[in-house]
Amino acid sequence: MTLSPRHLAAALAGATALATAPAATAAPSIPGYTHGQPGLARSPVSLQELDALRRTLLLGDDDVQALRQSREILADQVEAILDVWYGFVGATPELLASFKHAGTGAPDAAYLGAVRKRFGQWILDTADAHFDQAWLDYQHEIALRHAPAKKNKTDGVQSTPLVPMRYLSALTVPVTTTLKPFLAKKGASAADVEKMHAAWVKSVLLQTILWSQPYVRDGQF
Repeated sequence: MTLSPRHLAAALAGATALATAPAATAAPSIPGYTHGQPGLARSPVSLQELDALRRTLLLGDDDVQALRQSREILADQVEAILDVWYGFVGATPELLASFKHAGTGAPDAAYLGAVRKRFGQWILDTADAHFDQAWLDYQHEIALRHAPAKKNKTDGVQSTPLVPMRYLSALTVPVTTTLKPFLAKKGASAADVEKMHAAWVKSVLLQTILWSQPYVRDGQF
């Protein structure tokens, strides 16, 4: 695949460079990370509907195995991956806008930092590939945090009222494209890298579809 935007090319180049350097593991203490907590609202998407989405995306057992294979490869590269992804966000005004302070119009560094910690855990959760009710409920919580229902509330910030829905699924391409060099870092065969990368594309697209649910009128999702 050839990607034309210059900043995406730069991000991919940065991913290749960082994949050859050691990186720290994500911090274990994550404010606002509520996966599996009993207070979470139940997802309006049923497990049966989730299974139908997985079948539509051709996300099968082989992909689950490939995702779990990727976890060990990516676990100690989380911060390096985040450096690349945050570099892409910082170079893309339309994405950075969702982190700007409503009063000053400047990027909110504390907000970016808080989200970064959860984003790092998201990498590990995606690689764990447990598509159960707890995972589905947390996807709904993530969805609400992008939408007007809960945007800004988790971190107590004053920023934009929502992340525009069009950018949710669009991020599948830069996220998964820049991830590929990290999957290849530790000696996996070219075939295994391709399998892991394909599984990541499917999983990220699945999640961004779920995150779009609060933006859609009742009965139309």
